[in-house]
Amino acid sequence: MSVEIYREVLNLVERGEAGALCTVVYARGSTPRHEGSKMLVYADGHFIGTVGGGELENRVHKEALAAIQDGRPRLLRYDMVDPQRGDPGVCGGQLEVYVEPVLPKPMIVVIGGGHVGKAVTHLAKWLGFRVAVCDDRPEFCTPEFNPDADEFYPVPMSELPKHLRIHSQTYLILTTRGSVVDIEGLPALLETPAAYIGVIGSKRRWAVTRKALIERGIAESSLARVVSPIGLEINAETPEEIAVSIMAEIIMLRNGGSGRRMKETVSGG
Repeated sequence: MSVEIYREVLNLVERGEAGALCTVVYARGSTPRHEGSKMLVYADGHFIGTVGGGELENRVHKEALAAIQDGRPRLLRYDMVDPQRGDPGVCGGQLEVYVEPVLPKPMIVVIGGGHVGKAVTHLAKWLGFRVAVCDDRPEFCTPEFNPDADEFYPVPMSELPKHLRIHSQTYLILTTRGSVVDIEGLPALLETPAAYIGVIGSKRRWAVTRKALIERGIAESSLARVVSPIGLEINAETPEEIAVSIMAEIIMLRNGGSGRRMKETVSGG
């Protein structure tokens, strides 16, 4: 079974899909599975292999799905003694399960390939992201206009999820030309598991967009996923400066940073 699981992990990576590999790394006393037992959980919830079945496996499964979403590994410790105090079983032993997310390469999707979108594409590619550009204006969605992009989707924003697999390592950056475009396209994006959905523009622009979407029946809980305005406050003006502000926010969110100045956070030596 381990060989099959390792093979499927490789297949996940090659397909650009997400999963979580769960391995029993410690077992003492009577436990349902021995050290080295593995389970691979897919993003849609199905799995292969086992780490013990029953309530134990149910808990590990939930943690695996959480790891796929937040991208962070976890070491889970369980006593198998007394369910009345919250233990997942009565075997009498102890075990630890290491949950390791298997994630596709993070992707920046720039929706709106104009001046700011072009600058974001260039910087994101330099930072090591895979980059896609989407624009319903074909002239802004070509290798000639955006030479740093890896993929091009000259389609309306609302149709993008039909053409591109959007996963938990996808960051959607809307550098679009106005609220009208966002109002039409955002509902489809809100149904995806994207890690980040950011909309460029002023607070007023987002307020107008948000109001129109609520009137169309979009739930406020869904709209809470949207970040707008986007970027860190550095008084950016040029497209290149705006791109730095946007990508700085993405890096901060990915790495768990605070956005504060280093001189305010690092102790002197």
